[in-house]
Amino acid sequence: MKTLYYTDHYVLPLPEGHRFPIEKYRLTRELLAGDGRFRFEPAPLADRKTIELAHDPEYVSAFFGGTLSPQAIRRIGFPWSAELVKRTLASVGGTLAATKEALASGWGGTLAGGTHHAFRNEGSGFCVFNDIAVAVQWLRTTGAAKRIAIVDLDVHQGDGTAQIFQAEPDVLTLSVHCEVNFPFRKQQSKIDIALAEGVEDDEYLRVLEGVLPQVWEFAPQFVLYQAGADPLYTDSLGKLKLTHEGLIARDRLVMEAVNKRGLPFVITMGGGYSKPIENTALVHANTYRVAAEVFGIP
Repeated sequence: MKTLYYTDHYVLPLPEGHRFPIEKYRLTRELLAGDGRFRFEPAPLADRKTIELAHDPEYVSAFFGGTLSPQAIRRIGFPWSAELVKRTLASVGGTLAATKEALASGWGGTLAGGTHHAFRNEGSGFCVFNDIAVAVQWLRTTGAAKRIAIVDLDVHQGDGTAQIFQAEPDVLTLSVHCEVNFPFRKQQSKIDIALAEGVEDDEYLRVLEGVLPQVWEFAPQFVLYQAGADPLYTDSLGKLKLTHEGLIARDRLVMEAVNKRGLPFVITMGGGYSKPIENTALVHANTYRVAAEVFGIP
């Protein structure tokens, strides 16, 4: 069985009507639990020193201490709380645990993570710390991998990740996103593919198939995959029109190419805001099901 790391035991005290779909994490775990192919462990908490590999120590300290400015809190989109601190540390810790799992067994997954809007010194868009960036810096610092590719297929550009690694030639950032969507001030990824509103399965898959060879030409030693569920046609913030079948094909296209090259691989969940939220949970669950089929389960 494959171990997946979860954070849904940390409950955020969000105000009524808050748009962040916190329940999707529990729903995804429950769907996968019914498959009998996965075991689930609570994500370990990342430590401050590791987080500071990718984030400014003053920003990290202010978040830990609850002293971020009201403007900084508004940009993150969550009210500060002790529960938010724990869940944030678990989100980063789950991605780090999945990264170590991938080094040991070929692939790893976390039922959280993908907080790609967090910059080095500030949070944004429901993202406090950038777990993907922290994992990349941990890999590089420990010497586990030097050249790393981030394949970000969330419907929103991975702007924080792009900025953190903009001047780093050994980190490839690919973002395939909807052009007319948050963040409205885009950053510069190494490769940006901005899709028009309303793109459907066939065009999306054609574009993805066309750009992935650039990732393999980069010759990465490790791949992190931001498998957002928000390109789905029912997503309230997505603006693309992919079906469940199209997203399964997207995942398979990425994973079969990674598997063919024998690269260690990590899945983070990223965004998803469908109504009903069960549609988002199904997209996320299907991503891990495809991984189990393509990479196998020890």
